[in-house]
Amino acid sequence: MNHNPDLTITPDDLAQFSAYFHRQSGIWFDDSKRYFLEKRLQDRIRIQRAPNFAGWFRQLRGDTQGLEFQAVVNAMTVNETYFFREAYQFDCLVNHLMNEVRARKAPGETIRIWSVPSSTGEEPYSIAIYLLERWRHINEVDVEIFSSDIDTQVLAAAQTGVYSRRSVGELPANLLRKYFKPVGQDEFEISRDLVDAVEFSRVNLCKPAETKNFRNIDIVFCRNLLIYFDDESRDTAMQALHASLNPQGFLCLGHSESIGHGPKGFEMRRFPEALVYQKKA
Repeated sequence: MNHNPDLTITPDDLAQFSAYFHRQSGIWFDDSKRYFLEKRLQDRIRIQRAPNFAGWFRQLRGDTQGLEFQAVVNAMTVNETYFFREAYQFDCLVNHLMNEVRARKAPGETIRIWSVPSSTGEEPYSIAIYLLERWRHINEVDVEIFSSDIDTQVLAAAQTGVYSRRSVGELPANLLRKYFKPVGQDEFEISRDLVDAVEFSRVNLCKPAETKNFRNIDIVFCRNLLIYFDDESRDTAMQALHASLNPQGFLCLGHSESIGHGPKGFEMRRFPEALVYQKKA
């Protein structure tokens, strides 16, 4: 029997889906994303062999395991990144932030860094490479790097650790040789030591139950994620990040982002390389 679903997506369907997706993920799609949304929803209707949008939407909301919702998240999230992106913040990390954190630690205490979203791993691995190459105390202090994302496909890609030439284009040639090996056609595999140095996990920043295990973090990188959130979701995410940080811990946001109306428990610090938010003591 031929499966010929009705792929019509009405403005009401889009509004209904957008409101549901926003409640579950914190991500809000405005009218400029209409064509993108329609194509992704039509793909899911086909894959799930639903008769139409209404039938598929019932499946989505009735899926108690959340497998279809995760598939939708993976289809809807944009993961545009590369190694050493906005590198001035990594300069700030090794020149200032790490030294301030280290000065507050007792001997033998670990420094904990959380990178969210992880996307396909370029950011947490960039942090690891910067620390290994540029922070002079790296052999004296234990550093743990955690990285999280809502998208399970990009987490799997991060742990596979194979990157395109474009992705590694900003890396100096000596570091590309040192930490990667060429594989396949124009691809590069990162060293397993670096993969093992980062602990990856799936986390939705807008679900407090999923972020409550992240505590006693010293430095958070949360770059170019909050731009996809509306005010309410941004506030929820900021509260989660604030709760995760130790007193005087640091939060690095993307260059076009600010803490907005988030928790008042941050103050702005201006370093020579970057503007960083610090949790009040």
